[in-house]
Amino acid sequence: MQLANIEIGKLFVSRTNMRHADKAPDVSDILPTIRARGVLVPLIVRPGESEDAPGLFGIVAGARRFHAAMLAARETGEAEPLPCAIMGPHDDAAALEASLIENIGRLDPDEVTQWETFTRLVQKEGRSVEQIGQTFGLTDLYVRRILALGNLLPRIRTLYRDGEINVASVRHLTLATKAQQKAWLALFDSPDEYVPTGAHLKSWLFDGAAISTAHAIFPLEDYKGRIVVDLFGEDGVFADADAFWRAQNEAIAARRDALLADGWTDVEIMEPGRYFHVWEHERTPKDKGGKIFISITHGGEVDIHEGYLSSREARKVRAQEAKAAQTGVGRQAAGDQRSETSSSLQTYIDLHRHAAVRAMLTDHPGVALRLMVAHAITGSRLWAIKAEKADCRNAAIAESVETSTAETLFDARRRAALALLDFSPEEPTVGGGNGKGEGTAAIFARLLALGDGDVLAILTVVMGETMEAGSAVVEATGTYLKVDLASLWTADDALFDLVRDRQVANAMLREVAGKKVADGNVAEKVKTQKAIIRDCLTGSNDRRQVDGWVPRWLRFPAASYTARPFASLAKWKQVEAHMKGLPAPLQVKGAPPDPQAIAAE
Repeated sequence: MQLANIEIGKLFVSRTNMRHADKAPDVSDILPTIRARGVLVPLIVRPGESEDAPGLFGIVAGARRFHAAMLAARETGEAEPLPCAIMGPHDDAAALEASLIENIGRLDPDEVTQWETFTRLVQKEGRSVEQIGQTFGLTDLYVRRILALGNLLPRIRTLYRDGEINVASVRHLTLATKAQQKAWLALFDSPDEYVPTGAHLKSWLFDGAAISTAHAIFPLEDYKGRIVVDLFGEDGVFADADAFWRAQNEAIAARRDALLADGWTDVEIMEPGRYFHVWEHERTPKDKGGKIFISITHGGEVDIHEGYLSSREARKVRAQEAKAAQTGVGRQAAGDQRSETSSSLQTYIDLHRHAAVRAMLTDHPGVALRLMVAHAITGSRLWAIKAEKADCRNAAIAESVETSTAETLFDARRRAALALLDFSPEEPTVGGGNGKGEGTAAIFARLLALGDGDVLAILTVVMGETMEAGSAVVEATGTYLKVDLASLWTADDALFDLVRDRQVANAMLREVAGKKVADGNVAEKVKTQKAIIRDCLTGSNDRRQVDGWVPRWLRFPAASYTARPFASLAKWKQVEAHMKGLPAPLQVKGAPPDPQAIAAE
C-alpha cells in the first residue's frame, strides 16, 4: 500500500465499487464534516482499470467521501487533492479500509490537538513526518498540514479550535507571515472592516496574484525570487508576482525564438487573459503557412497552439491554392497579410519622412535640379504644378510634423526663398506671389537678376514643396542623401499613441532596452512596453537613457519590425536596384543654415 494525495480530477468511482451508480449518492450526513475538516480517512484506489484511463485512479472504497469533497470544492471554488491509499496487486480493499479507519480512530478529531500530538512526537520522540503518517495511516501531506498549524499565532489556533475560522481560511493563514496574521486578526476584530476568508483570503495574502509554481515554464532551480511552500497542494506559490512574470516572459520569449528557429513563419504571443478560440481558427500545417499562438492566463499558465491560421487567413490560403490550380503557378506560403502599420501610423511615418527628406534636399540643389528634370520628363501627381499640402485629419500627427525640427528647418529655407522672390512669407512658394499680380514673365525676370546660388536655393524649396509624401521618390531621395532623422525628429506622444501592435512594441523595446528587458516583458500589455521605451528615452524610473533612437520605420532606407507588409519598405524595394553605384550628392558653395541653430530660434 502507498499513501498519496491525488487531485480530484484524476479520480473516478470504479465499477467494482459497491456504490458505483450513475446517480450520485446522498452525502448530506458527512458533507458538513468534510466542509469543516476536509477528507480525513483516505480513499482506497487503484491505478486506471483500462488503457483508456492512463494516470487515473479508480475508487474502490470511499465514493461518498469523494462525492462530498466534489460538492465542497464547487462551493469554495478550490479543489484540494484527496488522501488516498493506492492498492498494490495483492492488497485487499476491505482489510485496508478497516486498518485505516482503526488508525484514524486513535486520533483526536480536533486538528489543534492533533498538532500538539504530532509536535510532541517530532520534538520529544524524534519521529519523522513519514513515521507519523505510518503510525496513524495518514499521508505525509496531511501530517505536514497539521504541523503547519505551528506557523499560526496562538489566538488563531484557538479561534480555529472553537470553530470561528473555517478550514480553508486557517490553511491559507499558515502561509502568512506573523505581520499578515496580526493584520488579519485586526480585521477579524473590527466590526466595520471586511474580513477576507477562503479563496478571498489567499488573494489578500498574495495581493491577488497567488501564482502556482506548477505554471512556471522556466527551471525553478534558476529562479532567484522567493517561493512560499504551499502545504495544501503539490506546488509552491510565487511570493513576488512581478519577479515571476519577468522570468516567465523571458521563458516565453525563448520558446518563441526556438519555434521561429524551427521553421515556423510566425509565433503570436497573445495578451494575458485572452483565450485562444479554436472555432475561430483552422488547423494549418507548417509548410502551408500555419503559425503558432501562445496563450497565457492571468494565473501564469501557458498553452502553445501549434499549426493554426485564423479563419480569414485560412480562406486566403484556399483562394491562393485554387488560383494556383487554375494558373499552374505555385502557391506561396501563407503569411500574416495584416499591415505592420495602421493607416494613421503610416500617415505619421510618410509625413515625417517627407519632411526630413525635403529639409535635407535644401542642402543639395544639384540633386533638386536633377529631381526637377526627372519630374518634368516623367510627370507626377503633383506636377500640375501644385504644392504637397501634407493634409492630415489627425490633429496630433499634424502638430507633430508641424513642430518637428525638419519642418522648422524647411520653413526657414522657404521663407528665405520667398524673400529672394519678394513674396509674402506666409505664401507657399509654389502658386504664391508677392501680392502685386505679377505673372510668370515678371518672376522669370526677377530670377534672371539673381545669382545661380540663389536660384538653386529657391529650386530646392520648390522641389521640396512639390515632392509627393509617401512616394517612392521620397525613399529614393532620402536614401541617396543618407538622411538621418536623429537630428531632425524626436519621439513624441503622437507616435506612441499610434503604436498598438504587441509584436511591434516588443521589437521596439528590444531595440531600445535590449533583449533581456524585451523578453522579460514579452507578454505585458502594449501600454506597459511603450512606457518602458519612454523611460529609456528620457532616462526615467532608473532606466539608462538612450539617445538618438529612431524607429526603423523612419530610417533611410526604410526597414520594418515584422515580416508583415509595410508600405514604406515596399516603395523602397521599387527603387532600390536603381540607386546602386550612384555618385555622391553634388554640393554648392556656401554653407547652408545649421538645423540645430534654426530649431533653437
